[in-house]
Order: sequence, then structure tokens, then C-alpha cells
Amino acid sequence: MSKFKYEAQNNAGKTITGSVDAADRNEAESKLRSQGLSSISVKSRAASIEINLNFNRSVTAKDLKTFTQQFSTMIDAGLPLVQCLDILGNQSENKWFGEKLVEIKALVEGGLTFSEAIGKYPKIFDELFVNLVAAGELGGILDTIMKRLAEYIEKKERLQRKVKGAMVYPVGILVVAMVIIFVLMKWVIPTFEKMFEDFGASDALPAPTAFVIGLSRSFQSSWYLFIIGIVGFVFFFNAAKRNRVGKQILHRFYLQMPIIGPVVRKIAVARFTRTLGTLLSSGVPILDALQTVAKAAGNVVIENAVMFARDRISEGRNMSEPLQEANVFPGMVVQMIAVGEQTGALDVMCNKIADFYDEEVDVAVAALTSLLEPLMMVIIGGVVGGMVISMYLPIFELAGTIE
Repeated sequence: MSKFKYEAQNNAGKTITGSVDAADRNEAESKLRSQGLSSISVKSRAASIEINLNFNRSVTAKDLKTFTQQFSTMIDAGLPLVQCLDILGNQSENKWFGEKLVEIKALVEGGLTFSEAIGKYPKIFDELFVNLVAAGELGGILDTIMKRLAEYIEKKERLQRKVKGAMVYPVGILVVAMVIIFVLMKWVIPTFEKMFEDFGASDALPAPTAFVIGLSRSFQSSWYLFIIGIVGFVFFFNAAKRNRVGKQILHRFYLQMPIIGPVVRKIAVARFTRTLGTLLSSGVPILDALQTVAKAAGNVVIENAVMFARDRISEGRNMSEPLQEANVFPGMVVQMIAVGEQTGALDVMCNKIADFYDEEVDVAVAALTSLLEPLMMVIIGGVVGGMVISMYLPIFELAGTIE
């Protein structure tokens, strides 16, 4: 099999380019005709040895958004699904993603539906993506579904950028503070300690000075214990995140934190309502939609609340009452969902709630950032400043004695 590069026209008269695998030129032209394309030129690509040094084996939200947007446009223009996958696979900037799209094309050519084919790549296409594509295939609105998915991915990516952006400054300040404390404990404080010994004042040091010097000595002699402690904390934290019980404790703690908790809750509500609204407006049954939403919630406490509501709905109850019983979602959200159920426009109401909470998250993240900056400066300034002042206290006392 050789790869042939082609230029052809589709039924709408639009000129497109791409590549096709075939034994010879005649077979390549035959494949193009079977796809409803009229060939303009078909050329064989010379065989070449290609060294692939692409170590990127992940798909970013930007890659996925670009794919869904371009795929939607191509399907809407009347191009066959297999040809869309072939074009996008060969033109993808992410080479690894392009290889996977070509593999998906082969699966579709082998008889699988598009949703079944992408379902074999859960690390690229999550359950939400697969379920929406399946709904689009059943309803014959795959192009519309892909547009909705592109919008959903874009809004989700924007939300993640806001949260990550809000954490850059505090994390940066914390790293700088740790470096400063390390320098003080390792070199500065021992220098002061030696100076106090030279002055003969090491036996009558003020309590704060003695405490900081003792801390520095412990760090000097057992610095590896501090490293082990930090590594142990990170290991324990990661182990807790992988464990169901530990994850539930951590996620409940996130929701109940005094400053960060309200922001985490608003982010969870925005994600829940946006995902549910997208699924319902695409024709996915509510029980299937809630199961998908629960897994995509990103918080075990929210997931348990959604699954609790799903179980009650399967028993014939409405959705708002079990959500209120779970005591996780704000009262306004529960009331708006109840109105949506009564009016038969739950998908529209969910999207309105998501839009509202997206704006709330913007305001909350901005407020959190403005609050964290002075708070971090006060805490770090207090720690570093306290250490420095404790070193100068004996000097002040010595100066007073000399006078």
C-alpha cells in the first residue's frame, strides 16, 4: 500500500486536498469516487524514512476544541465522515493526535460507528464526548452536537485558565518565601549565632532568638528530615487523591474551606449545570445524562449528590427534591432546577444557571486573588520578618548595655 496525495472536488463544488492509502493510482481514484469526490490530481508520495521524535502523547483542550470545530464545519458542508477524519488526521499539528484520528478512521471504515470508535480512546475522548456524539448520530444532528461540544470545551478551558491564573501569584510567592527561609536557616542565622558567641552573649539570648537558633540547628543537623516530611506529605496527599475515601474527605474539606470553599462550590455548580444542560439539549435521556455528569463533576461530594438524585429520579421523583436533600447545591440552583422541571425547559434553565455562575466565578476568582495577595504577604512577611527581628534583639540589648 502506498500513500497518494490528491486534490478533488466534492458534490458542492468545493476543492479539497488530502491523502488516501491505495495499491495504485487507479485504486486511489476509485476510493475517491466512492466518497463522492471528483479527482483533479492524484500523485504518489515518494517513500521516505521518517524519524518521529514526537514525544507529545497527550491531547490538550485546544487540540480537542480545534478538532470539534473543524469536524463540525466539514460535516455541515456535506463531507463524508471518513474523509473528515482523514483530512483532520493528516493536518493535525499534534502528530500523536493525528495518528489516533487515522486509527479511528480505520475503525469506522471497519464498520464501527463514530461514537463506538472514539469510545476506544477514553484518554482523548471522555464519556461526555462519546455520549454526545452517540446522541448526535441517533438524531442525525452530528454537526450541531460537535458545535455544542466545541462551545462546551471552550468554556470549560476558559474556566480552568481563570482558576490556574488565580493560583500563579500565591504559588510563586510561596516558592520565593521557602527559598528565603532556606537561605536564612542555612547561612544567615548560623552567622548571627557565631557573632553572639564571639560577644559572649549566647547564654542569655531572648526567647525568640533562642527558638529561631534552635530551629536553625535542627535544620542544619537534620535537614533530611524536613525533606522527608515534605516528600511524605506529597506522597500521602497523592495517595489520598487516588483513594475513594481519601478523595471524599479532601473534596469535602475543599468545599468547607473558609475562603476557597465558596469558589470551589461555584466552579462545581457551573461545571455541573453546563454539562447537564449540554447533554439534555442534545437529546440524552436524563438518567444517562446524570450518570455522565456525576463522573465529570470533578468532586466526589458533588458526584455522590448527583447519583443520589439519579436514584431518586429512577424511583419516580423529581430532580430538585433529592438535590435539596443532599445539601450540596445552593438554594437558588435547586429552585431554578425545580422551575425548569415544571416548565419542561430544564436544559435551558441549566444553561442559564451555568452562565450566571460563570460570571460569579469570574468575580469570586478576582476577589480571591485580591485577598490572597495581601494575606500571603502578611503571613510570609510575618515569618521572615519575625526571624530577622529575633536575630537583632540581642544586638539591641547589647547596644543598650554599652550606653
